[in-house]
Amino acid sequence: MPSLAGMILAGLIAAPTAPQTPPIFQPGAPGATARVISAAEAVALSRTTFTADDVAFMQHMIVHHAQAVEMVDLLRTRGADATVRRLGERIALGQEAEMALMRDWLAGRGQPLAMSGMDHADAGHDAHAGMDHSAHAGHAMPASDTPLMAGMLSPRQMQALAAAGGTAFDRLFLAGMIQHHRGALDMVDALLARPGAAEDALLSDFTASVVADQSAEILRMQSLLSDL
Repeated sequence: MPSLAGMILAGLIAAPTAPQTPPIFQPGAPGATARVISAAEAVALSRTTFTADDVAFMQHMIVHHAQAVEMVDLLRTRGADATVRRLGERIALGQEAEMALMRDWLAGRGQPLAMSGMDHADAGHDAHAGMDHSAHAGHAMPASDTPLMAGMLSPRQMQALAAAGGTAFDRLFLAGMIQHHRGALDMVDALLARPGAAEDALLSDFTASVVADQSAEILRMQSLLSDL
């Protein structure tokens, strides 16, 4: 007759193994490690609310990106340096993909793609979002030195860029895009300084990507500019 210990051991061996639940990782901030969170925490994070500041940031950044794409459009026909053109194409591809992401983010939350009063540059669909619109009914006005928002080129700067060619254009383009990227970084800093802002998981990832990508591109453009 089997012993009690043997019966218990046999029962443990025969008992089905409970399925293992895979751990859930929450990505950390740039440079930080991920942490394991519970299922309840994951659900709570998925329901993170967004703020009016988050919405305004996305609406503004779409217009901001649209001007960068317009600058690359000019580069294609006016630039001289092949390395600058390749960099410009990479910037345009990245900014266009981010514009699509931002539109999806806004639409998915039932928010308009453009702020009231910014319909002339609605969601980056205006091919001349950064150009001067001051000439109407035959009465041309001097181009403004005031950019639409932080880091964007002013209408006067865009006119100067459109009028340049060759190496002179490349220099203006690089200097202008460095200014443009720094403005985007300032916009991220301003958002993160707002209480409760950028807690949405997708928006948090997006702002971290903007900082990483555009900071690296600034360094690359500064190097190219010094070589021209």
